[in-house]
Amino acid sequence: MSRTEKILCVDDSTDTLELLRRNLELNGFTVFTVSSVEEAMRLLENTEVDIVITDMKMPKISGIELVKYVSENYRNTGIMMITGFATIEGAVSAMKTGADEYLAKPFTDEELQTALDKILQKVRDRKMIAGNSEKSGFHGIIGKSHEMQKVFSIVKKAAISNANVLITGESGTGKELVARAIHYQSLRSKSPFIPVNCAAIPEELLESELFGYVKGAFTGADSTRAGFFQTADGGTIFLDEVSEMSHAMQAKLLRVIQEREIMMVGSRKPISVDIRVVCATNKDLHSLVSKKLFREDLFYRLNVINIDLPPLRKREDDIIELLTFFLHKFSREIGRDDLIISESALNILKSYHWPGNVRELENLMQRLTVMAEDSSVEIADLPTYMRSSFYRPNGLDRKLEEVEMEYINSVLSSVNGNKSKAAQILGIDRKTLRTKLKEV
Repeated sequence: MSRTEKILCVDDSTDTLELLRRNLELNGFTVFTVSSVEEAMRLLENTEVDIVITDMKMPKISGIELVKYVSENYRNTGIMMITGFATIEGAVSAMKTGADEYLAKPFTDEELQTALDKILQKVRDRKMIAGNSEKSGFHGIIGKSHEMQKVFSIVKKAAISNANVLITGESGTGKELVARAIHYQSLRSKSPFIPVNCAAIPEELLESELFGYVKGAFTGADSTRAGFFQTADGGTIFLDEVSEMSHAMQAKLLRVIQEREIMMVGSRKPISVDIRVVCATNKDLHSLVSKKLFREDLFYRLNVINIDLPPLRKREDDIIELLTFFLHKFSREIGRDDLIISESALNILKSYHWPGNVRELENLMQRLTVMAEDSSVEIADLPTYMRSSFYRPNGLDRKLEEVEMEYINSVLSSVNGNKSKAAQILGIDRKTLRTKLKEV
């Protein structure tokens, strides 16, 4: 597997450097290795790298100093701190200084790759926000439509305050991009931005992931570990899908927001945190509050500033700009010339209802870039469900089951067959979705 990213590994242990080099080269990265911070600084002056991986304890100049140097002088370079002496203070210090990820030795190949993937995504986001992309739009968000201009106006106003922000909108509309834009335009931009998908973390682990835990707090807690709130200290924590929290967790989150302090699992000592809270949901929180499924007091605490993102079907003016951007992005990644969308194919794309929103459009452009035989995208290159939807009459002679299944199939396609995501977009549970699919 060939990749374009370059990684600099800094460690005074030759064994660790060799281990990292072999692992990274097997995954297609170009790797540089040095055994001191001084050598790393000299290499960075003449060589552009995407990620710096450094040990914390280094002779003469520490890894923390290198993290600070890189974060201040090479904004678009990601940083990973590794250490054999993991402490909660070390992790927080590394993240505050500018590290994007922190790994304790020994770590698995999977843990290393997961951390690298997160850093590369952060680097891409920073480059877009910094305007290094040709069509990065507003802080990495593409959209010239009237609806998106209103969103950008609210983002600018939200960024200059410390008020909590609630971002609402359908799945795939770019809620995390908006959260990042708020953070990187604010006075907290040099501090961590920590995204947390509340729905992806099992309920029984969510508290310890958010607030951390002390050694011995529960079975398997072999050491003290910082939570996301401590890691985000001084910066912004982004709680995506906050509506999925249980009532018990909602109460604990409310206390953190009110008191600006957390309580680690297994500890009775509160820890002060200086963080900005930005939340997001694709659910109607007003409705959940009225049904007693979401705490009213927490809702009002989170909803100080509301940013409601419009679905792509209401942003027709942005579709051409978005698909052009994604085609250029994916064509550049695989080294082919940009594809051209024929007028007939473009008419279908503009009239399609996009249940998966911008994420669905991005996925389709990537597929077309990889699969297209010619330089032009024609109607035949588009998915069957898009073509059939466009040509099928919109009269009142179609059965309800037919319309429903067409919509379900298009949603499934928009999320690459992920039934959990499809059920979430459709507003039904997985069991109901499975039943409907069996009825076909």
